[in-house]
Amino acid sequence: MRRSRQKLSEEECLRILKENTHGVLAVLGDGDYPYAVPISFVYDQGRIFFHCASDGHKLDAIRKNDRVSFCVVDKDQVVPEKYTTFFRSVIVFGRACILEKEEDKRAALQKIAEKYSPGQEEGIRKEIDQSIGRVSMVEIRAEHISGKEAIELVTARGSDAAGKKE
Repeated sequence: MRRSRQKLSEEECLRILKENTHGVLAVLGDGDYPYAVPISFVYDQGRIFFHCASDGHKLDAIRKNDRVSFCVVDKDQVVPEKYTTFFRSVIVFGRACILEKEEDKRAALQKIAEKYSPGQEEGIRKEIDQSIGRVSMVEIRAEHISGKEAIELVTARGSDAAGKKE
């Protein structure tokens, strides 16, 4: 990263991955064009899980080339008077695989359901039972995770820390 002061810590990157609900998956699509698509996901111990239909462009691309990137934007505040944005984001590079075993698919669906529908155990079980045969589950194993934020956020955090020391 060229501007190392703006680099997020590993802990902050993981917080962003755990707390956010959507990101953009990028794969190598047809004709070697990049294909980026927003998805809902869950992050768990170095892996990102998402579900999708059993057919489609995402799965075709993953079958052809398992290398992917995944971006999550945690903050995007436009500041017109400063001609900038105050941003914070994380990007994950990794390898995607389509889960084939039913127990793996169930475990991944369970993680997603617990994130998006906490406390709905009975409904989660029924939904998983109904959808397990028609949904595909993808796991991305993170190989590299990095995050960056606007220099203004770095500076503000430094000022906050300095103010607390006094």
